[in-house]
Amino acid sequence: MNYLDRREWLLTNGLGSFASGTVCDARTRTYHGWLIAALDPPRRRTLLFSHLDTSLEVSGKIWALSTNFWNGGKTIDPVGYQFLRSFETDPVPQWVWGHQQWQLTRQLVMPYGLVEDEQTRQFHHRILIQYSYQGSDVATLRLRPLIADRDFHHQQFDEENLQFSQLVGHQCLYLQAMRPGQVGTPWQLGWSAGEYQPDELWYRNYYYPEENQRGLGDREDLYSPGYLTISLEPGATVTLEARVGCPQGTTEFQLNAQVFEAAVQGEQERQNQLVAIAAGGAGDDEIRYPYPMQSQQEWETIWRQLLKAGDQFIAWCASISSPTVMAGYPWFNDWGRDTLIALPGLTLATGRFSLARGLLQTFGSYCRDGLIPNTFPDAESEPIYNSIDASLWWLETLGLYLEITQDWDFLIEQYPTVRKIYKAYTAGTRYNIQVDAVDGLLTWEAPDVAITWMDVVLDGQPITPRQGKAIEINALWYSALCWIAKWTEKMATGEVKDRVRLLHQAQNYIKQAQQVKTSLQKFWNPEQKYFYDTIEPDDHRNTQIRPNAVVALSLYHCGFGSNQARQVLQVARDRLLTPYGLRSLDRADPEYIGYYGGDRWHRDSAYHQGTVWSWLIGSFSRAWKRFYPRDPLPFDWKPLLDHLQHQACLGSISEIFDGDKPHLPQGAIAQAWSVAELIRCFREQGTANGE
Repeated sequence: MNYLDRREWLLTNGLGSFASGTVCDARTRTYHGWLIAALDPPRRRTLLFSHLDTSLEVSGKIWALSTNFWNGGKTIDPVGYQFLRSFETDPVPQWVWGHQQWQLTRQLVMPYGLVEDEQTRQFHHRILIQYSYQGSDVATLRLRPLIADRDFHHQQFDEENLQFSQLVGHQCLYLQAMRPGQVGTPWQLGWSAGEYQPDELWYRNYYYPEENQRGLGDREDLYSPGYLTISLEPGATVTLEARVGCPQGTTEFQLNAQVFEAAVQGEQERQNQLVAIAAGGAGDDEIRYPYPMQSQQEWETIWRQLLKAGDQFIAWCASISSPTVMAGYPWFNDWGRDTLIALPGLTLATGRFSLARGLLQTFGSYCRDGLIPNTFPDAESEPIYNSIDASLWWLETLGLYLEITQDWDFLIEQYPTVRKIYKAYTAGTRYNIQVDAVDGLLTWEAPDVAITWMDVVLDGQPITPRQGKAIEINALWYSALCWIAKWTEKMATGEVKDRVRLLHQAQNYIKQAQQVKTSLQKFWNPEQKYFYDTIEPDDHRNTQIRPNAVVALSLYHCGFGSNQARQVLQVARDRLLTPYGLRSLDRADPEYIGYYGGDRWHRDSAYHQGTVWSWLIGSFSRAWKRFYPRDPLPFDWKPLLDHLQHQACLGSISEIFDGDKPHLPQGAIAQAWSVAELIRCFREQGTANGE
């Protein structure tokens, strides 16, 4: 591999902690490191352990195997990537370096971090590293840990007020950053063999090319407390572990190859369990191949990769003692809208119904003024309620959950929240969200904010202002009213004292849904044979062709007829559809931007102005199968699955892609709803939901 392969890999531990890097082993982002620990799961993510600078001495010659960028990318030193023979991610990331007389293999595994029994719940943030040597002569392996103690969004620099303490134990090292009036996170590094030598050094001005391309800080200083020297006979291994926490009494590290193998096996067994649970929801023959494959094994590999990728976004949230969903890696936290859109694919399509129930329960418990938070709180902060559609997606997803599970006890539990959302949206709540008394449509008006999914605000101004009545918001509102009517009728069939009142309420919901369905015709644009994107507060119609119309056609209850829907889908196919998802804006629009990149201003300006969002292929697929049930989906899954296996973050799906060819992957390297919608599409295997 005599070139710089900057594709990326990702490990997570179910707590928000992660490890990430590149195939060539160079760090290209601020977010690359081997132990980025979520100290308050899944938040306070802190880079502690960046990497091990590695060299191998064989027969008197030293081979430097690391790869680092310096001097604005003009210098690469060492050039260890030139000795890299192979890389793979299954079952764990594995690099093999080699020359004529030797071969060195490195593997990384991040064990699942949530350990529970009947009495306790413990969080473990750790990573295991194993080196294996093959050769004709005895070799000497030298490993120099590079460390930090900083927020994962920001770089670290050599400053007078930053010191690191180290305490050397038996085959272990205890480390902690020290600042005036502040102590850092204590953590430990242990090894199964070798001699450690303290040798404190700062390595200054590492260069991160990906951050440079994003117009962000691109330099960092990393600290090294010393180095480890290991003599390796042919066939020998050495195992290391980095973990958060102080030493426990006289407990010593007990590390060996068997410990590493057990950790790998544990992760494989957990992944096998996910496959088995998913198979429990439907037989393997019910998941259709998305395109012709050479073998059943090839499909099983892809399906397993998707389930593994989806599981990486599930994390335990300590502040609410409940699971949550990380919107994406490496930089996103858990977001309400993203979680609820991703939930059907991550949980319902994979048979993880108790997880779905827990997520819905958690989000419902945070409902305030009828709004579901878009961002969950840290332990001592309030949720952020800046979304008009999170509550509507909660209702839609609750409906999907109930249809699959028939968990009517959960409906009884959540019905007060359902009513709370309905009353708030009808009577009015924050951001002037309210129902228009004339036509029954949902509207909102608040200057300088963006509360739909096209939510970028730049310099105080929304890039894609969508105040008024938005097409997908009102489609969600219609579906919500249908759900609420159905649930209220269901409630009335139980042993309740107020059956007559509930039945009367159900009739009102049905009547209101019918009014909304009629009023949805206001969005029809006969000239373009498409839906207006918004009806603005001054009644001006926005004629931009965006994918929100497709989302409106994909919901469980659809308020549009076949004739209009088919015309909309034809326009979307011709103007928005790409091999990786739907463009966020018609490429013929004057505001269209075909490439996403540059500094924050350029990136945010392009975010919803033509950039391709892969999660939208789920909406397109469901809508197409509903209104063209006998026609094949006009989409070739192969490019997206090739992306899953061979591009960007190996084994996951990127957040976005350029609108113009070759549609390069952009944004977050792994995005929850991108993966979730792919899983959901394959599971649904052509069945159109609802009415």
